[in-house]
Amino acid sequence: MSAVACPACEDATLRAIADALEIGDLDRAMTLGLLDAHPGNIAGRCDACIACARIVIAARAERLRALAARERYRARQDRLAERAAARARKREAAAPRTSIAAPSLPAAAAAALARAKARVAAKRLPE
Repeated sequence: MSAVACPACEDATLRAIADALEIGDLDRAMTLGLLDAHPGNIAGRCDACIACARIVIAARAERLRALAARERYRARQDRLAERAAARARKREAAAPRTSIAAPSLPAAAAAALARAKARVAAKRLPE
């Protein structure tokens, strides 16, 4: 640290965020206000404050990029889901609606058909 303390040396929040980032505790840095931290102009500050500010600025930019990417991903997923739903609605609307079931054979006709099939099958076996 330089002999003359700069006004930023008294910014305990900036120092705490930088300390959390240095040990890799991103959750703590976020809790302390990483995304809201604006170190401002670093000209004229002491070396320690410049180092803290650079760490915070870099981490903040990285987090904002990651959050923007997550938002883009979620928006894309929403668009894909909406497109799939629209395709499903379109297919459903285009499909013919057959609510009337095909008439089945009466019981007597079904039995006669089964006997005829059995006779044909029996004739084919001896060959």
